[in-house]
Amino acid sequence: MGADAKIIFLHHSTGGVIWGGGVDDFITSYNTANAKTYNIIEQAFPKDSPYGWNNYPYDYWNIWVNHAGPQEYQTEPTLEILTQSYNVIIFKHCFPVSGIEADGTPDVTSDAKTVANYKLQYAALKTKLREFPSNRFIVWTGAALKQDATDAEQGERAKDFFDWVKGTWDEKGDNIFVWDFWQLETEGGLYLTDANASGDSHPNDTFAKKVAPLFGKRIVDVIEGRGDTGSLTGE
Repeated sequence: MGADAKIIFLHHSTGGVIWGGGVDDFITSYNTANAKTYNIIEQAFPKDSPYGWNNYPYDYWNIWVNHAGPQEYQTEPTLEILTQSYNVIIFKHCFPVSGIEADGTPDVTSDAKTVANYKLQYAALKTKLREFPSNRFIVWTGAALKQDATDAEQGERAKDFFDWVKGTWDEKGDNIFVWDFWQLETEGGLYLTDANASGDSHPNDTFAKKVAPLFGKRIVDVIEGRGDTGSLTGE
């Protein structure tokens, strides 16, 4: 991937907090120090209207797999569109993704937040992402909930799913990579720690300033071919 790689970061509010911690500044400084011209932009995805403020596994499957093609879906860009303009595409889920209920009947077309549904949606997404071998993709492990916003059962399900994402779903040698945001937020536990949280399940600015450079380092590692060997957290 060239020295002028173009990167887009698709996010909602949690991603906005981390972006505000200095992601763009990190890339700018890295460019100066290493004679690169990497360019990163951020974008809300999907927008509140008309699609709705939902960026969970179902929604990426719905927009990118179920409605794949050269046309936008409810004004949201498909992968066929994004991959024409950006070399690296980064996507994530906001913290309600971790409010995972007990499994019912697995259904890739369901927006119910269950591990079984998530795994089907991620499997379909992996197949789709691999259709664009010249592009690289980074997905965050999920943003966690504070302990007072969830329970131990949901916390265990969320941890189990994101352990599966980074340990099983993510495979070496392809064009898909993980940034382990869950580990940074929870410090290995089940919940967003109080020290890392704001008043709710959003991370605080101190945490954002700490991890924004780690996110930047992970991006650079993926661009420069160290995605399978570098730290998943950027530490």
